[in-house]
Amino acid sequence: MDMQTIYDLDLQGLEAWLKEHGEKTYRAKQIYSWLYRKRVLGFDEMTDLPASLIAVLKETFVIMPVTLVEKQVARDKTAKYLFELSDGSTIETVLMHFNFGKSVCVSSQVGCNMGCTFCASGLLKKQRDLTGGEMVGEIMYIQKELDAEGSRVDNIVIMGTGEPFDNYDNVMLFCRTVNSDHGLAIGARHITISTCGIVPRINDFADEHLQYNLAISLHAPSDELRDRLMPVNHAYPIPVLMNALKRYSEGNHRRLTFEYILLKGVNDSDGHAVQLADLIRGMNAYVNLIPYNQVDENGYGSTDERTALRFYDVLMKHGVKATLRSKHGDDIDAACGQLRARHERNRNDS
Repeated sequence: MDMQTIYDLDLQGLEAWLKEHGEKTYRAKQIYSWLYRKRVLGFDEMTDLPASLIAVLKETFVIMPVTLVEKQVARDKTAKYLFELSDGSTIETVLMHFNFGKSVCVSSQVGCNMGCTFCASGLLKKQRDLTGGEMVGEIMYIQKELDAEGSRVDNIVIMGTGEPFDNYDNVMLFCRTVNSDHGLAIGARHITISTCGIVPRINDFADEHLQYNLAISLHAPSDELRDRLMPVNHAYPIPVLMNALKRYSEGNHRRLTFEYILLKGVNDSDGHAVQLADLIRGMNAYVNLIPYNQVDENGYGSTDERTALRFYDVLMKHGVKATLRSKHGDDIDAACGQLRARHERNRNDS
């Protein structure tokens, strides 16, 4: 049986584990320092722990839960990592370089069941949830690489393969660990969770009053269009979703981000922009317009720059703030899930 990664334990969980094993709970902070400050990959390196505790840790846990299968680096330095987990499953993680720092996009599930028609992640259906520790492993592998150049992960976005709010408890554990002052100490406002609109979990998240950023993958301004693009809209149509978001925003005083991928001839007209502005105007929110990274299997095209800029202008003129994201890694398997899908096809063919 595969051993659990110690990254699966947040600080409170590690203290509880130590207590169960007759150890002093202060050892948890020592272990956390070795894991997240010194970033060791072997328990024998934890030199201020008693040998008896090190022996039990080695019998019970592994540290790094991911191994690198393939890495692609784009001209703009965007790096895509294909990782293998202990059960042979594969996941993708992406490192992006911005003028405000280095951002890592992590996956939360092996595959995805949301079925968004434009998304490469859905080409391979969900096999299982990632544990919180496996998600931590995505960050720690990249942070170990960045250590060599004297830099660090500045921002985390949970926007990779999977629906984070379909794996709520593990995602929250991951956030607690990387946010902890004893962990990687990445500020809550530098951590963004993206959901396609799982309303019950949005309500749970609202009730927790956390400072993490919330992003909504909207991609259509009407139920008619969103029903076609995103099956989740049948369960949680736009009026239901917007009511949950208004409840969250009012109760937490946090600004929302609406993610909107521009699909050529599908959702990128002036009329769509006006509909979107009418939907969002008055909320503490802005729209992040995203160029589409084309996925051959899905048949959608990427909106040209002129149309994207016009869409942006219409939103701004109608009182909705927006940003237009530049493309990243378009010379590699850039769309979320593409690298993994190609790897799995090749593995099945061999």
